[in-house]
Order: sequence, then structure tokens, then C-alpha cells
Amino acid sequence: MRSAMSDAMQPSDHPDPSNPHLSNASASTSASLTEGRPPLVVLLGPTGVGKTELSLELGRACKGEVVSADSRQIYRGMDIGTAKATPAERAIIPHHLIDIRNPDEVLTVAEYQKLAYAAIATIHRRGGTPLLVGGTALYIRAVVEGLRIPEAPPDPALRARLEERLAQEGVASLFRELATLDPATADRIDARNPRRVLRALEIFLLTGRPKVELEGAQPPPYRILMVGLTRPRVSLYTRIDRRVDAMLAGGLIEETQRLLDQGYDPALPAMTSLGYRECIDYLAGRCDLETTARRIKVETHRYVRHQMTWFRKLPNIHWFDLDEVSHQEIIAFVLSWLQH
Repeated sequence: MRSAMSDAMQPSDHPDPSNPHLSNASASTSASLTEGRPPLVVLLGPTGVGKTELSLELGRACKGEVVSADSRQIYRGMDIGTAKATPAERAIIPHHLIDIRNPDEVLTVAEYQKLAYAAIATIHRRGGTPLLVGGTALYIRAVVEGLRIPEAPPDPALRARLEERLAQEGVASLFRELATLDPATADRIDARNPRRVLRALEIFLLTGRPKVELEGAQPPPYRILMVGLTRPRVSLYTRIDRRVDAMLAGGLIEETQRLLDQGYDPALPAMTSLGYRECIDYLAGRCDLETTARRIKVETHRYVRHQMTWFRKLPNIHWFDLDEVSHQEIIAFVLSWLQH
């Protein structure tokens, strides 16, 4: 079996699982560190690459259960735009951490981490193989690296004030305050990411301590296999564009309208996520359907590039180009790892 790399991930960036010297060295180095530990298989990759299809086949082959690592699939009622596994697909193998929040509810990374560890423990207890599947890099890191995530005590009034300031003043104003109060954290986060800036400022105001001072990591007690899925960029973009067309034809506009009819504010983080924000603009008469489709495609391409940037920072990923390597070959690779 060989690992085929797309132009999105160059061979020099990641280990080749077909290289017997590298694979044997990695196995011998990690064996003494992970002997006796229960397995965790991570299946990651950009949106639209084909994670769901492979996870179902892999799950059948190894008594696997999916633990979702997708920050949008947590929301109930947001099915088409998040490309959730269908009820029929979820009946093939168990799925966890899907449909666990309403669109106006918050799931912190710390909460996600606890739920993921609990789901993994449940799967291990019944003799199954947990498959951590998704494209949200922070969720994946939270699980496989055991990130110690600051938990500030809830203060709805403070959060409401910060949310109001964010809406009125913009993220730049909050970032300037963060840089004054907590320059160490400000140096390490994306100044353009409103959720990260707001959360860092919230933590400092609640605890009086820098967010970076409260962070750290404690790797979990698992033997972990990281499997990355990719495709050549043109191929991946073609798949994405077809999927966007299928989503729109399959009722994405109507799904967005139902959410609005249920009273969910268009400004909610869930409602401003990819696909839904463009449909909200369409429903408000700000653009036509053709423009809506084009915008979703362009923004999804941009999101894929963002995902790949984060994936490059994760170590020990075995990458497979799904245009070159069959599902059967990847499943055989995973089964061989599980047996050793």
C-alpha cells in the first residue's frame, strides 16, 4: 500500500505510512509508550473529502463507533448545511456528539472534550473501536493532545455585554482591550477571530489571569492512530461544488428558513456559519440563488485552505489521497495497526 499526497499536502510535510523504515521506527518507538493502552483512530480531513463514507466502511470492519469532531454538527436542526450523516447512515454504526445542542446554545471546547472522552470510554467499555471523525482541528487537538482548557465560571451578564460590544464596536476594539490587559494571549491568537478574542477577554475579566497561563496539555491514555484524508485541490473543489449544488437542491434554503421561523437570531454563531449565512442573505433578498451558490462554494474553498493550514500543525498524521488510494487499502492499514 502507498500513501498518495495531493498538491494540498506535500510529501515532505508528512510521514509516508508506506515507508517500512519510517513505519517500523515509529511503531517501535511508540510501542513501549502505548503498550496496553486502548486504541483511538482519528479520521480527519477537509470538508467534502469523503470522511463520512470511509468512516462507515471502517466502522463495519473494526466494530467502530464515530465520535464526531465537527463543531457545526453539534446543532439540532442543522442537517443539510453541515452534511451530517443521515439517519440511515447513523443506523449502520453508532454516532456520538451529533445533535447535542440547539443553535442558540453554547458548547465550549472544554465541554466538548469532556463529552468526547466520555463517549470514547463508553465505546472502549463495550469492546468497540472509537473513531474520532471530523475536520475541526481544535476539537481534534483537545482530544488527542489533552489540552488543558481554561474554564472560567459562567457569567451570562458579562458574556452578554461582550457580545453587545462585539456587535457594536467590532472585533478590533475587543482585541485592543485584550492586548492591553493580556498581551501574552493577544500575541498568540488570531486578532480577526471574534470568538477567540471574546473568549480570551472573558477569561481574563473573570479570572484575572492570562488565558495562556491557564493552558497546557495532558495527553490522554490512548494509543492513537492519525489518518488524514486528502485529494488534489481541483478534485476536492469539484466535489465541494457538486455538494453545494446538492445541498441547495436538497432543501438548504428551506432548512435555513425553518430555523429562522423557530426564532433563531441570524446573528447567532451557529446561524452565521458557512452556508447558512449566505442562505439568510438570499432569504432577505440581498442576492439571487446563483450568487448564493457561488458564494457558498468560494467560502467553502477558503475554509478548506484554512483547515489544511491547521492540519499541517498536527504531528504524526498518515496522509492518504483518496483519488489514488482505495478505501480497502486504508481500512487494511488501520486494521493492521489495531492488531499490533
